[in-house]
Parts: sequence; structure tokens; C-alpha cells
Amino acid sequence: MKLRPINLAILLAALVLGGCKEASSPATKAGDNATATTLSEGTGAEIKVSPPDPALVTVPPAFGAEIKVMPAGQTQISDTLRVAGKVDFDQTRVTRIGATVTGRVIEIQAHLGQQVKVGDSLAVINSTELGEAQLTYLKARAHADLQARSVERARQLFAADVIGKAELQRRESELSIASAEQRGAADQLRVLGMSSAAINKLGVTGAINSVTSVASTMAGTVVERQVAQGQVVQPADALYVVADLSRVWVTAEVPEQQAALVKAGQTVDIEVPALGSSLSGKLIFVADTVNPETRTIAVRSVVDNANRQLKPAMLATMLIQAAPVQRVVIPAEAVVRDSDADNVFVEVAAQQFRLTPVRLGPDMDGKRAVLSGLKPEQRILVSGAFHLNNERKRKELE
Repeated sequence: MKLRPINLAILLAALVLGGCKEASSPATKAGDNATATTLSEGTGAEIKVSPPDPALVTVPPAFGAEIKVMPAGQTQISDTLRVAGKVDFDQTRVTRIGATVTGRVIEIQAHLGQQVKVGDSLAVINSTELGEAQLTYLKARAHADLQARSVERARQLFAADVIGKAELQRRESELSIASAEQRGAADQLRVLGMSSAAINKLGVTGAINSVTSVASTMAGTVVERQVAQGQVVQPADALYVVADLSRVWVTAEVPEQQAALVKAGQTVDIEVPALGSSLSGKLIFVADTVNPETRTIAVRSVVDNANRQLKPAMLATMLIQAAPVQRVVIPAEAVVRDSDADNVFVEVAAQQFRLTPVRLGPDMDGKRAVLSGLKPEQRILVSGAFHLNNERKRKELE
């Protein structure tokens, strides 16, 4: 059977189109970051071409910013440890004052915030216990006086050979016992808060007074009051707390990993946000044990507070300077923030730099200590880093 001319033309066109499709080579998609694959001319072999390193950048000839390169180098720096703390009472200047006798409070004479001196009356107590102790003392004193007169008569009779020596010794022994009882009763009155002058006055006048006052034993500020009028109190009760606020403590908790940075005697800086200022103090205590719950070590500094600006329980931050150590230090202007990380441009060839991630310490007067990622002998870009990073990003987008 013979083919018609029109069918023969269609068949030839199909063969030509099929041959052209088989001869075409696959193209790499535009913008794909994967390795591109091509066919070499004549042989059909694959050639792999790696994409450019995005961290590597070359300074263009017409770069507008100033370029300055220098070695990283090393220097002696001190790490600053920042720990949260608070203002506290100087516990050596705090006293808890209670009643010396059991009784009922009949008058309140000191209130919170009041300045008191040593001996000032804080409250007044009526105590039957005190009255009974005074009566016991008066009886002991009278008995001792009676025994003293008895001994005097016995000595006169012994001198007149009226009584024997045994009778004199017996009366002297009774005087010794009576004198001891009097001294014991007087000591009991001192325990109950009476002074020696008040005891002597009691012995002279014989007037029993069951009313006594709670006296301050320290000059300072009343910072706590735990008593009300009409309340029955006992010697075990703390009625008032008086503190001398001319000097206070600032306490903090240091993580155990940084315990080697703190030593007693160090000078520390203290920031008090409520005051908006910094103070200088001295570490007077570093705990020898670790708190097993918080894994911290308690430290304490003392600060002068003559103007009463620092209030106990105020929040504070303690800045502790560690001993100087040799560290790589770079200018803060050499640091480039990229992808939420710190980086520097390290020179790899003339006018060519690599963006290198580093771990840095806090800013200290325009300097940053390098904790890792950079060696002292490596040369870094210290001027023009920001503009060169913009150039690197532009090349990466292209």
C-alpha cells in the first residue's frame, strides 16, 4: 500500500520533534542553592559546581567605608559577676527587747520608726511577780540586819566572858546565811530589771513598786513592735526590735560555678534601682557551704548608711570584680550581629574576610572579651565591619 503525501509529511515532523527533545539537557532551576549539574560538551559527563561560601566576602575596589585590620591580641581583664541581692539589717546592730517580768502592759511609749536611746522606756508593765520579789528582798534585808545586830551583841558578851566562843560562831554563821539570802534576793531583782540604785532605794524606803518599764538596750530605730496595751507578756516574748541603721548589709547568692570569683575582703559595687545610684561596699562574709536547694553560696557586704537612704528589703545588684586574667579582647565596633549571634570578620587573604561566629563577654568600656571562637594571632576587621556585612548580604541576595 502506498502512503499518501500528507501522511508522509506528518510522520517526518514527528520524528524531527522527538529527536530534538532527546537532545535537550536538564537545566538547573534558578535560585536553587543545591549543587548544579551540567553535561560536558561532546562526552555527556557530569560536572559539579559548588555554590559560593556565603560567609566569605571580598572588599570591592570602590568600597566606601574605611577598612582597618589588626590582630585580636590579649590583655589583662577582670570578669564582672552580677548577682541579685537585697539590703538587710546589720545583724550585729539589731536587738530584740522583751519584758523582764511577767505582767500586763499598761502603757505603750514607743512606736514604729521612733528614734530611741539606751535606757529609754518603750512600754510600762504592771507585774505582781516584781512586787513579790521586792517583798522577798525586804524580808531578807531585815533578817540580815537582825543577824548583824545579834552578832554584834554576841561579840560584846564574848568579850565580857558571858557566852562561849561556840555561841559567837553560831550567830556569825547565821549572819552569813542571812547575808547570802539578801544578796540572792537582790540578784533576783536585777534579773527582773531593777538597777542597783533602785534596789538600794527600795532597801532604804521599803516602798514596793510593782510597775516597771521595758527599756531600750540599744540606740537606734524601732523597726518592729509586737505588743499592745493590755496584753499579758512574759520574759520569753520579743516586744520590740530596735536596729541601728547607720550601717547595713547587702546580701546575695552566688552560683556555685562562680564561687572562685568571690573572696572575703573584696571591694564590690552595689547598684540599688530604687535610688538610681551605685554604692561601694566590702565583702565581709563568704559562706563555706553550698545551699543544696539553690546551688548557691551566700555572700554579704557591709555598706555605710549614715544618711539612711538604704532601707532593709530594698532590691540591689552586687557587682563583684574577679582577679585579672589573660583574655582575647576586641573592640565593640568589630562585632557584627547576624542571625541573633555575635560575629567578627577574620582576614583570610588580602582584602578578603570570613564572617566568623564568636562567644563574647559583656561590654566593658567599648571592649568585649572573647570567650571562644577567636585566637590572639588572628587578624580581624575592626573598622568598616558593618558596611562589609551589608556588602556580604547584598552579594548573597544576588
